[in-house]
Amino acid sequence: MQHPRSFFLSCAVVVLSACSSTDAEVVTAPPGSTADGVACSINSTSFNSSPKVNASNTVKWTCTSTTRTMTGNGIPDHPVVMGNFATPISAQNLTISFRFTPSLGTAAVTTGNPGYALNSVKFDPGTAGTCASNATSVAPGGGCVAAMGTDPWRLEAIGGAFQFGTDESNAHVQPNGQYHYHGLPEAYITKLNKGQAMTLVGFAVDGFPIYARYGYVSATNASSGIKAVTSSYRLKATPSAGRPSVTIFPMGTFTQDYEYAAGSGDLDECNGRTGVTPEYPAGIYHYYITSTYPYVQRCVKGTV
Repeated sequence: MQHPRSFFLSCAVVVLSACSSTDAEVVTAPPGSTADGVACSINSTSFNSSPKVNASNTVKWTCTSTTRTMTGNGIPDHPVVMGNFATPISAQNLTISFRFTPSLGTAAVTTGNPGYALNSVKFDPGTAGTCASNATSVAPGGGCVAAMGTDPWRLEAIGGAFQFGTDESNAHVQPNGQYHYHGLPEAYITKLNKGQAMTLVGFAVDGFPIYARYGYVSATNASSGIKAVTSSYRLKATPSAGRPSVTIFPMGTFTQDYEYAAGSGDLDECNGRTGVTPEYPAGIYHYYITSTYPYVQRCVKGTV
């Protein structure tokens, strides 16, 4: 998917400099730089003139022998054109620490906030929207709410009957003004401009890297070709007991509509696998954001 680039000018240089443009960006290393370790030298300030943003993104990633640290304000550094946001995008005060050398745990751990993009925008695939078992409509009073829901049927942000106002990057804004991705960050992927290739877009809370859409055909062979990797989740053949009407709420509206089928796709239950990547040629466990559920992983395999 291509998106307009006229709202944003990228100017990545190795030493501090300025760009002569209304959309100026100053960086000491480009996003994804491997200087001094993978993504350890990112230091960027850029103004985003998209009307829905009109603010500067700031982000810095640093590393020690044990810890990777991100500080940033969560403002997107790419065009934001679509999206019906209930709350304007606003700067956050973020300092997030990750293991520099992650290690796999003994079991998958469910998490609602699985990681952050290199531009400091949060990955947050789930929602706080729910429906009651007797819900009759997505309209107000129909038994569903978009936020702070306590009913059993958890609404999905992508592909369901309930519209959460997501933009072209599968993102929207929380009540506190925090912009966040529910799925593939399309405009950010376009900005990174890697084409049909493995594209590092962020890190999970356990320290393992997150890639978008593409992986190697053979996980352990960088010469095996590239493909869009697939998740191992599928829609259930039969709706779960007590579910609201599938006529009103098509399958895929609720998180409970999906099931994990090991081996049906390329990835495990946390949308990850072990293999080589451009940044980790010796191999590492890593996650993928996919075009189908779970989109962004809902669990992590490493020690947080």
